[in-house]
Amino acid sequence: MAKTTKSKTTQSKTSRPKSARPSRPAAKKPAAKRRGTAPRPAAAAADSSTLERIARALEGISAHLAGTSAQPAAATLASAEAFIWHPEGRLAPVPKVSRVELDLLQGIDRMRDTLIDNTERFATGLPANNALLWGARGMGKSSLVKAAHAHVNARPDVAGTLKLIEIHREDIESLPALMTLLRESDDRFIVFCDDLSFDGNDASYKSLKAVLEGGIEGRPDNVILYATSNRRHLLAREMVENERSTAINPGEAVEEKVSLSDRFGLWLGFHKCSQDEFLTMVRGYCDHYGIRVDDEQLEREALEWSTTRGSRSGRVAWQFVQDLAGRMKVRLGGK
Repeated sequence: MAKTTKSKTTQSKTSRPKSARPSRPAAKKPAAKRRGTAPRPAAAAADSSTLERIARALEGISAHLAGTSAQPAAATLASAEAFIWHPEGRLAPVPKVSRVELDLLQGIDRMRDTLIDNTERFATGLPANNALLWGARGMGKSSLVKAAHAHVNARPDVAGTLKLIEIHREDIESLPALMTLLRESDDRFIVFCDDLSFDGNDASYKSLKAVLEGGIEGRPDNVILYATSNRRHLLAREMVENERSTAINPGEAVEEKVSLSDRFGLWLGFHKCSQDEFLTMVRGYCDHYGIRVDDEQLEREALEWSTTRGSRSGRVAWQFVQDLAGRMKVRLGGK
C-alpha cells in the first residue's frame, strides 16, 4: 500500500511541466453588447416625439390650472368661425362645419324663429338668454344651433364676429377656464354643448351652474351657452334620489334638479313629428338636391323606410334621402 501511494505521488509531480510559471490572469475581453441596448434611430425619434407630446400636455394643463391659454387667443380666434375646445386649454379651429341649411329644417318653425331671434339679439350686443333645446332624438336640435349661427353670422352688421365653440360633455369641468379665455376677446361666442346630461355621481354639473349664474365672475357678457339634451331636466332621476336620501330637507333635492335647467332662460321643446311633417321633410330635401321621383312612389318608400326604423324624425328623413339619392345616382352637393 505504501509503494502504491508513493508511485502516485511521484507520477503527479513528474506530470507537471518543468518550466511552468504562475499564469497571468487572462485579459478581459470587451463585454459583448446586449441585443437591443443600442438606441435605434426610429426608437429614439419615437421617444423624442413622446417626450414632446408629454411636455405640451403638461404646458396645457398648467395653462388650464392658471386659467390661461397655451397659445395666443387673438391669433387663434381669427383663424376660423368655429372651434372645438380641448380641456388642456386649446381651441382647435374647424375649417368646415358640418351643418344643414336653415331652410331645410322643417317642422320646427317656432323653435327656429325663437332661437334665431335670441341669437340675433346676442350677436348685436342686446340682452339674450342661454338656451336649452330638449326633446325627441333626431328632430334637429343640434342642426338648428349650427344653422342659426351660420345665418346670423352672415348678417352685414355681424360680419363673422360671432364664433361657435363646441365643448364636449365630458369636458364641462373645464368650462370656467374657457370663460376666462373668452372674457377679454372683442368677439362674441356661442358655447355649444351637444347631448348634455348628468348621471351617477357626476358632480361636474356644479361647474356649469356656477358659470351660467351664481358664481363670483358669472358668465362673460360676450358669451352665451346653447345646449341640447334629450331630457328637460339635465340631472338623472337616480342623482336626485341620492340627494333626497341625504338631504335634511328632501325638497332641496328637487330644487337642485330644477335649478340647473332654470339657468337656461330659454327652453325649446322638440317633439316627434307627424306623418305629414315627415313627408314634408323628405320632399324638402328632394327639391333642394334635385331628386326627381314620382310623388306617390316617394311617399310610399319614405313611409316604408320610417316603419322599418320604428320612428319618424328629421334624421330618419335625411337617411332615407341619402339612400334614395344613392340608388338614383344623384350627388348631394358637397356631402
